[in-house]
Amino acid sequence: MKEFIEGSMAVARGVAVCRPHVVSAYPITPQTHIVEHLSEMVADGDLDSQFINVESEFGAASVVLGAAAAGGRSYSATTSQGLLLMGEVLFNIAGLRLPISITVANRAVSAPINIWNDHSDAMVFRDAGWIMLFAEDNQEVHDMQIQAYKIGENPEIMLPVLVNMDGFILTHAYETVETISQKEADDFLPPFKPEYYLDVNKPITMGVLGDPNYYLETRYSLQEAIDESRDVVKQVAREFKEKFGRWYGDLIDTYRTEDADTVFVAMGSLVGTIKDTVDELRDKGEKVGLLKIRCYRPWPGEEVVESLKNIDNVIVLEKAVSLGASGMMADEIKASLFDTPHRPKISNFFIGLGGRDIPKESLIKVYNQVKEKPQYNQFVDLKPELLEYPS
Repeated sequence: MKEFIEGSMAVARGVAVCRPHVVSAYPITPQTHIVEHLSEMVADGDLDSQFINVESEFGAASVVLGAAAAGGRSYSATTSQGLLLMGEVLFNIAGLRLPISITVANRAVSAPINIWNDHSDAMVFRDAGWIMLFAEDNQEVHDMQIQAYKIGENPEIMLPVLVNMDGFILTHAYETVETISQKEADDFLPPFKPEYYLDVNKPITMGVLGDPNYYLETRYSLQEAIDESRDVVKQVAREFKEKFGRWYGDLIDTYRTEDADTVFVAMGSLVGTIKDTVDELRDKGEKVGLLKIRCYRPWPGEEVVESLKNIDNVIVLEKAVSLGASGMMADEIKASLFDTPHRPKISNFFIGLGGRDIPKESLIKVYNQVKEKPQYNQFVDLKPELLEYPS
């Protein structure tokens, strides 16, 4: 059914049809509307789930960990400082191989305090052992909820998933979304039946001490599972397309790259603006395209190499900075291309940090700069008058 709804409601509807046994979260802008909608569904009897109020995001993450360990499908949502407060538990969830889904309404991290969008929060946890998906629009983030559970709960994978959506840009935007019905969801997503869970009749131990004789092998196994999840992400994307007819790519997607010599690389809602920019530049005779990173973890190295094999210039647009180093996505691309016969020139730009607008004019300016010479670690649309340190 097509509905004109807020992005947060699109997420809540997508989560609800997955029949989570437990939902727990703490309110924080711009995530709050997601769990407000879910709590209303529970209170009104429209969602048969336990909604557990907690005193912090650390508590919320601990609740969903416990629920998943007991064999339940569990869900949370958060953003920015709240996600950071979950940090210790997020590593535990991955290490315990619990296929929890958390939606992150991506937001900048303090200080200074900023409630607007960039990817600084999620990128902190790129090494935590979670599968990480990034949505382009509200239809995709609605559909990602059900895909996330089907990916993470695969018996060969059993990993948690962070579903990322840009705060405010998507969470508070109203769009037409074709929502998934309960029957459709039940046909696509089987009930959660983990092989291992806490049961007094079949006692097991979770979270034991891993001394040096054992710890290395557990991390190796976790790495293997994340590597193997690539095929599951692809498989679920294909199955979703077959059932619902909607396709966003699997690990990546491309736009007008067939004859391109220059390609933008980005993820999240910025992808839509880039598509418009590509169209405008194409109308002017420029051979430019777009590579969309839909799945950041596991990193789609082989797909990136294949999509860039005939490209001369790569423009990586990043909404997060690895302070003291460089662009995280640009570094991933460089590493993927390290031992390949064709190595394009890679430029990277930090853009839209703290929610600063990203008009097409800024992207065209970036494109023109790269045409002159490659650019590295450049901040887009800096205001020089704000860079003087106060005396």
